[in-house]
Amino acid sequence: MPISSSTLVRTTAALMLAGLAALLVIVGMSLWLGNRSQDHFNEVLAARDLRAATLDFRTTLQDAETGQRGYLLTQDDSYLAPYNEARQELESHRQRLTTLLQSRPNGDAISAAINDAAAVKLDELEETVRLARTGDRETALELVQSDTGQTAMSELRELFTGIVEDADRRLAESVEQQRGSASALYWVSLIGALVIIAVVGGSAWAVISYTREITEARRLLSSTNITLEERVSERTAELARANEEVQRFAYIVTHDLRAPLVNIMGFTSELEASIKPIRDYMERGEVAGDDQLANEAHLAATEDLPEAVGFIRSSTRKMDGLINAILKISRDGRRPIRAESIALTAMLQASADAIQHQVGELDGVIEVADDLPTILSDRMSLDQIFGNLLDNAVKYADASRPLRIKISGEKLIGNRIAIDVADNGRGIAADDHERVFELFRRSGEQSKPGEGIGLAHVRTLVRNLGGDITVTSELGKGSTFRVVLARDMRRFIGSMQ
Repeated sequence: MPISSSTLVRTTAALMLAGLAALLVIVGMSLWLGNRSQDHFNEVLAARDLRAATLDFRTTLQDAETGQRGYLLTQDDSYLAPYNEARQELESHRQRLTTLLQSRPNGDAISAAINDAAAVKLDELEETVRLARTGDRETALELVQSDTGQTAMSELRELFTGIVEDADRRLAESVEQQRGSASALYWVSLIGALVIIAVVGGSAWAVISYTREITEARRLLSSTNITLEERVSERTAELARANEEVQRFAYIVTHDLRAPLVNIMGFTSELEASIKPIRDYMERGEVAGDDQLANEAHLAATEDLPEAVGFIRSSTRKMDGLINAILKISRDGRRPIRAESIALTAMLQASADAIQHQVGELDGVIEVADDLPTILSDRMSLDQIFGNLLDNAVKYADASRPLRIKISGEKLIGNRIAIDVADNGRGIAADDHERVFELFRRSGEQSKPGEGIGLAHVRTLVRNLGGDITVTSELGKGSTFRVVLARDMRRFIGSMQ
């Protein structure tokens, strides 16, 4: 089944969303499981530290007890060395254990019980050692045999055993939970990776399928384009012949219309000349107030007939102007065009210089780009095209600001060039952007003389050169006319022959 561009976009978007969702799940689960692993790791560290501190305290206390008993039995001062070392370390071990127990449940109670039992045991150790040193060994042994220290030590061993067992249990649980988190992370990563692989595979399949279809479409297009140029040339020649027939028909019609129009204009002049003596006679004669027929004749001779003749003359002049305009367009369309090398910058600068006096009266300036290329086209047509555009820019200047006209160019793809004629004049309303190129149509306030044929004539000339003209404008801000021409019109002329 063919894959359309919209289907490709929707499929790719869906796959990307699925991949993004999978990636977000992987990242989210990884962060969550990572935090859990960190918590379990911290729990392991805390349990390990508490277990180590408990064993250190217990071992040091046992070392002190061993040194005390050896000294009591042998009276050898060398046994006091481990006793003294243990006594020096016991306080730091006790403080460390007390600090670590604060974070555990019932830690304060356990810490208090350990401190109490340890105080009793340490007092017993110190007292027996002191008695033995003073020579009262018997009393020291009796104190040992009283089981006061033994009871305290048994209580401490029980407390230490409970702490170590709880720490071992916590270590085992944390390790197991870490294994569970690692296993969950493994499965999440594996499933997410499979989803991402499926997304990438689906996207690759869609792109490859679409690319194959594009390649096939290009192959078909290439085979079609083999005959396209020939068909375009044939159609262009047909259009050129049809346009020539239309222009010939317009020339014949307007030429035939001129004959009766000339007769009408001639008889109008004779009628006007005949009315003048009648009007003079009627104005000198006196008309009786009760002679209605004479009054009507007087009114017709002095007012109605001159007014009617004036309307006829005005209409015939307008019709004569329109016929002349159509004849001009027809003649220009039928005029043979000749391609020659034209330096656009020099030609447009000459056109600008020709109206410089009018621009100066408006305190204006004309800027012509100095980097315009040289093209092969018809010089007379280009002179008329840009001369008309510059005349319009001057005619429809905005009186509220100095006139500014800028002519620039741009190379287009293919055998094309665009020339922009921009001004800051009155501008053209958006609804009239296309109408201004129609014959006998004008835009905006009709405060300037004209028949509405200038831009229609320009469009005809541009199209005869194988180009086109468009306008972009904003009312009150100015207009830009873009003339697109063939850089070498000989190809266009060749397609017409």
